[in-house]
Amino acid sequence: MIEEIKAILKHEAEAVLNIPVSDRYEEAIDLIIAQVHKRGGKLVTSGMGKAGQIALNISTTFSSTGTPSVFLHPSEAQHGDLGVLQENDIMLLISNSGKTREIVELVSLARRLRPNIKFIVITGDENSLLAKEADVCLPTGKPKEVCTLGLTPTTSTTVMTVMGDVLVVGTMKKIAFTSEEYAKRHHGGYLGEKSRMQSNGWNVIGN
Repeated sequence: MIEEIKAILKHEAEAVLNIPVSDRYEEAIDLIIAQVHKRGGKLVTSGMGKAGQIALNISTTFSSTGTPSVFLHPSEAQHGDLGVLQENDIMLLISNSGKTREIVELVSLARRLRPNIKFIVITGDENSLLAKEADVCLPTGKPKEVCTLGLTPTTSTTVMTVMGDVLVVGTMKKIAFTSEEYAKRHHGGYLGEKSRMQSNGWNVIGN
């Protein structure tokens, strides 16, 4: 069992290290900053199923680090929630296949409401319909799932999460986000206390 666990960890780690790295990440970050921090829009993330859970996580992380963001469920978008889209918003869409029906439809619906809206897409298929609709497409490298059936989103969701972290951290650095600003958005719990202490110049031990 220990060897099996090590094999899974190795598989996941190699998939992360094999994520295609290019200038597209900087393009995506610059686009987020332009729309959100310069034009007053917000980042709207979306995905279906497991990809949707990753999109929600990315959205909340962006919001806590100075970039206003909301998650839009693609199905609920078709029943009125699309109204959350405002002028200058930008969308981050996640689909491993790049063919998820609800996400592809969301592109058309969003453009009908906001013709000038821009899209960043994270997908495993650069040649998919969704990828072709993107202003910036970030490929996952199409990693093989560690699931014994090769079906359950496992390795692909790990990779998507890491890619989201790259976008968040890159944006934080470019907007010079500080612990003082973090504390204003994260009052409760240990992290809230730690950020307040750091903003006051105190040394904090631990994680």
